Amino acid sequence: MEISGLISALVIGIVIGILGRLVVPGRQHIGVLWTILVGIVAALLGSALAAGIGVGDTKGVDWVEWLIQIALAALGVVALDRTKVSRVRH
Repeated sequence: MEISGLISALVIGIVIGILGRLVVPGRQHIGVLWTILVGIVAALLGSALAAGIGVGDTKGVDWVEWLIQIALAALGVVALDRTKVSRVRH
């Protein structure tokens, strides 16, 4: 992967992570780096899933792909937040 591809993945991961975090109501107890990591993973998985169902490459903005990525990021934020909160309680 070229450096421009890594930078693109990082930027998209940041955007997806932040949007996923904004979708989840309430306060999350995870840091910025975790948010970025969740966003990058959600972006990659969401792109693969969108391509698998045939909506990954459309004319114009790929809204369905973005929605899938944001939903996966929100799920990742919730899962990570619950894991961190349950560790603190025990």
